[in-house]
Amino acid sequence: MSMITTTAWVPRGFAAPFPTKYKFDEEEFERIASLAKLQLDDAQDDLDEAREKEANGGVSDKEDDDTAMKVDTRDEIEIDDDLKEYDLEHYDDDDDNAGEAQQMGMFGNVKSLAYYESNKEDPYITLKEEEEDDDEREDLQILATDNLLLAAKIEDELAHLEVYVYEDAADNLYVHHDIMLPAIPLCLEWLDIPVSKPGVDKDSTGNFVAIGTFDPDIEIWDLDTVDCMYPNAILGQGGNPEDEKKKKKKKKSKKANDEYHVDAVLALAANRKHRNLLASASADKTVKLWDLHTTKCAKSYSYHTDKVCSLAWHAVESTVLLSGSYDRTVAMADMRAPNAQPMRVGVESDVENVRWDPHDPNFFYVSTENGIIHYFDARNATKDPAVSKSVWKLQAHDESVSSFDLNPVIPGYMATGSTDKTVKLWNITAEGPSLVVSRDFDVGKVFSTTFGPDPEVAFRLAVAGSKGTVSVWDTSTNAGVRKFFAQKVPTKATEEEVEDKLVGVNDDEDDSSSEDGEDDDDDEDESGSDQDSMDEDNE
Repeated sequence: MSMITTTAWVPRGFAAPFPTKYKFDEEEFERIASLAKLQLDDAQDDLDEAREKEANGGVSDKEDDDTAMKVDTRDEIEIDDDLKEYDLEHYDDDDDNAGEAQQMGMFGNVKSLAYYESNKEDPYITLKEEEEDDDEREDLQILATDNLLLAAKIEDELAHLEVYVYEDAADNLYVHHDIMLPAIPLCLEWLDIPVSKPGVDKDSTGNFVAIGTFDPDIEIWDLDTVDCMYPNAILGQGGNPEDEKKKKKKKKSKKANDEYHVDAVLALAANRKHRNLLASASADKTVKLWDLHTTKCAKSYSYHTDKVCSLAWHAVESTVLLSGSYDRTVAMADMRAPNAQPMRVGVESDVENVRWDPHDPNFFYVSTENGIIHYFDARNATKDPAVSKSVWKLQAHDESVSSFDLNPVIPGYMATGSTDKTVKLWNITAEGPSLVVSRDFDVGKVFSTTFGPDPEVAFRLAVAGSKGTVSVWDTSTNAGVRKFFAQKVPTKATEEEVEDKLVGVNDDEDDSSSEDGEDDDDDEDESGSDQDSMDEDNE
């Protein structure tokens, strides 16, 4: 099984030109050991509980039986003359001079191993590595014109974050590095602030990502460090070793509280003005506000009666947060007034996603499980969701609108993705929305559709879904898009350009080159049929 649950772009200029290799030193060992101790303590508690339960029901004599069956037969074994010099019959005997044994932990006796600051100092390494280092450094290089694209992926029951580099000028998309995750990832949020990074000012610019999974903890990773073993910070119970020691004898509570989530994290939203604030939404029905400087929960909110699945900060009123829930309501609340009743709107089915209009801060969009997009005026919201009325609503898909995005550069340009496996582009005017084009990119059920964050890649749309592949669609090469947004396309497509240009990861260059011819033929057929469908839609 392979699936991509969500994606996120990184704007240009934030990634380090030469990402650093992860350094495992004594300080890092101590940091990881303190964080990992929580997991070891939990495992030990479970083991002790299982042993206690077994003892109450009768102790098993399996170990005693196994020991009784072991008979020392070394005297009966005839040792070959050629093997006598190795003294194999005494191989398992204890060494009298071995001294006190060393306790093994999660990382064994790694700390006691000898290591050298440079391979040049290691007498056992004789090969020169300067050329290899130069090649590796060049492979890791990220140019100022490159965008990073983050994809949360599940593959063969393993979860990881894939960090792609998208080279727009070269139409190239490739995996730069990946990060192993402890559970199935459900949401991503790129952060422009360093979190728990030694030697770096806390208010400087960074390149980090927050990841929410089926586990209640939120992990924060440094995207400029390759081959990390452990996250920079953990928001939640797993990131507080001191608190955990105090509660060691108590069972973990599954009841919602004001300090950490106790169920899956379904949504994350970083505040771009108050950069140290991160909001999270969970299946435990709460919204929490985290201070990234302290990695602690600053406040918890309980505005909803069911799972909270989507969040969005207001672009102008930076303390106002929009939250969507399975209770079929959307709450609009000022985080400075936690005890005040938020303004609400109601919809006909479970909320999937919420978005503020990036070009008019008075309005916001809501997508639902029934495939409908609602457009609301925030000024008309009341405390009673039953009386709310949308400006307009659109039956965008026959199934759930699992993802949608509004172009941050081009007003009125919206993309929707659905579990019906189609991606649709829309033109939104004062009269309402109209369909521009619909496509099936063979990504399976569509879970993510996100526009590029920079003006240079404003027409690029990242599409990913249940088949575990991600592609970047250059929508400016589509005839319908050029027709509706002719004045907004930065450079007109030339006749030589391929219709509906799609950039994906090539597993094999030979296979990709052989398929190009077939894809070109398919594109010609699809462009003709799609033009007909667009004419019908416009009529």
